Amino acid sequence: MSHCLDPDHLRRLVADVAGWCPPPFGRTAERPRPYAGAVVLAGRERTVAVHEAAGWALRYRAYDPDTDSGVELPRDQWLPMRRDTVFDLASLTKLFTALVAVREVERGTFGLDDRVAAHLPQFAEAGKERITVRHLLTHTSGLRAELPFHACPTRERRDELLWREAPLHPPGTAPVYSDLNLIALQWLLERITGHGLDTLVEVGITGPLGMTSTRFAPPSSWKSRIAATEDQRKPWGRLDRGLVHGEVHDENAHAFGGVSGHAGLFSDARDLGVLCRALLAGGTFEGTRILAPESVELLLSDAGTATGAPAHGLGFELDRPGYQGALAGPRTAGHTGFTGTCLILDRDTGAFLVLLTNAVHPYRGWSTNEPRVAAANHLARAVGRPTRPVR
Repeated sequence: MSHCLDPDHLRRLVADVAGWCPPPFGRTAERPRPYAGAVVLAGRERTVAVHEAAGWALRYRAYDPDTDSGVELPRDQWLPMRRDTVFDLASLTKLFTALVAVREVERGTFGLDDRVAAHLPQFAEAGKERITVRHLLTHTSGLRAELPFHACPTRERRDELLWREAPLHPPGTAPVYSDLNLIALQWLLERITGHGLDTLVEVGITGPLGMTSTRFAPPSSWKSRIAATEDQRKPWGRLDRGLVHGEVHDENAHAFGGVSGHAGLFSDARDLGVLCRALLAGGTFEGTRILAPESVELLLSDAGTATGAPAHGLGFELDRPGYQGALAGPRTAGHTGFTGTCLILDRDTGAFLVLLTNAVHPYRGWSTNEPRVAAANHLARAVGRPTRPVR
């Protein structure tokens, strides 16, 4: 397979990403609510061909719902987006939880088809006794999308909320994308291994791969490197926190102290590019192996656990034109995050794309998939990906 990428389409990719960022002052007529800033990294196989930043990591101090606009900070307080800016990954965290789980499967700690309740007995309450680890990883457990953990005053109450939750559907019969799946998987992992998810991610993934900008609950010393997210107030937010900057945006992850199986991880584009290349190389990066090739194949292949469900690997979504654009296909895996993050791997061409934006800065209603699709389309053309036939 050739490492060649068309430079013209790569230039268009970078220009298009920059075009979604606002000018220094005011709005553009074509894109009246762009994201504040972005970092894009793209390449093929072992080669990183693009790594650029545009816009602002911090620009607004608040959101004005009356005018549907951001209230800007004084100009000298804006933080420019940099190539090493760290982002709240939101649901990209789910991929790391999945990686840790498959690593433990590889080590023989538990099996994919083990019932969760066999290791976490409280989970059996309310008809959840048949849910397996595979169901959690493929979002076919039948559990609803989320629960208001942020409204519970203690960890015990948060635990009880999940224990008492009944599935909407019998496991394996219908896909329901759910944060609860990865939260339950986190609790299972922690119960079995005796280690917190943050430690499992560091020891099993980020540490061996040298991903030094990836962690839960970043220290205050990182704040000037971190992209701000939302002016979080009711009614659009579920907590009254003001501008969220340097802390996890997701309210439920915040309730869990910033460490959760569904959200809470922070990272930069360079680190995520390392992860992409490791997965495309069968679990190895620069001589360091984090997973066996067979485990990577499990992660990135359709698990097929529910009739009529969209293709889904273990944690990874497959063949999603809605954000993967022209890169989408049966062997294309990825995920998005609510804050404006995105990761795509095309195993047919070896192409990978990391697009990190603070699309919810300063308001969650401004986020859109259009920049993701446009970036993926440019990269598909750069690697010469054939156009898929119309079905």
